Amino acid sequence: MEWQQFEYFQTLARMQHVTRAAEALSITQSALSRSIARFEDEIGVPLFERQGRSIRLNQYGHIFLKSVDSMMKEFDKGKQEIQELLDPEQGQVLLGFLHTLSTNLIPEFIASFRAHYPKIKFQLTQSPSHTLLEQLQVGELDLCLIAPMEMKLPIQWTQLWQEELFVIVPKSHKFANYESITLEEIADESFILLKKGYSLRITVEQLLEEAGIIPTITFEGEEATTIAGLVAAGLGVSILPNLKGVDQSNISQIPVSWPQCQRTIGLAWIEGRYLSPATQKFKKFVLDHFSEFTR
Repeated sequence: MEWQQFEYFQTLARMQHVTRAAEALSITQSALSRSIARFEDEIGVPLFERQGRSIRLNQYGHIFLKSVDSMMKEFDKGKQEIQELLDPEQGQVLLGFLHTLSTNLIPEFIASFRAHYPKIKFQLTQSPSHTLLEQLQVGELDLCLIAPMEMKLPIQWTQLWQEELFVIVPKSHKFANYESITLEEIADESFILLKKGYSLRITVEQLLEEAGIIPTITFEGEEATTIAGLVAAGLGVSILPNLKGVDQSNISQIPVSWPQCQRTIGLAWIEGRYLSPATQKFKKFVLDHFSEFTR
């Protein structure tokens, strides 16, 4: 059974006139009649009553037409949705990003992009790097803003920017007013960190190892805001990026003088996979925006 046969049946059922239906479909009357006859054979029951040149739906035809109308309506709706997605001015971008980017950068960056393309929509996913990469591989995401990890082809990743990491302490802490600090100075503190597997946790562990520190960890969380809140409550210290957008009234962010504390963020996608025009526009927008880091 071919899709075209459903269109032929629907048109003939509405017009109930072979000549006019054939003209509307731009086919011959004999071709339409043969197609309908094959269609009825495949359905297993006549759908029309034929009396000379007149033709009309029988009871089975009326029942089947409801299903065909519904099916054609859904098909047209789906086709329209696809066309809208392919429209570079109003498509959809499936974007994944790290938890620690959500407080300010992602909202501001998307707002900047949508100032140019207000009809483009975003479906956002917030997860650790390894989870985002899994979703990228299976097609649930188009693009990811993540830290560098072990990636295999066809995943492509390009560096966008580097951001400073700070020691975060409560306002009441003895180091709270320091202009800078070394990691060695907080070696004996209790640490509040993101869970294992998170790219920022991996980076922090590498920095602590470089400083010769085996941390005492009192809590492992999933959100930077939770970590900051527990630090503010005096339960420990942490190492996080700039917490712009998070309440900092009860914490202090201290620059680290040694070792150099920063992390790298980049854009990942699947090489060779189709990207909608809207997604291509956003990808170009991202790369152009951070072009000083990608040259």
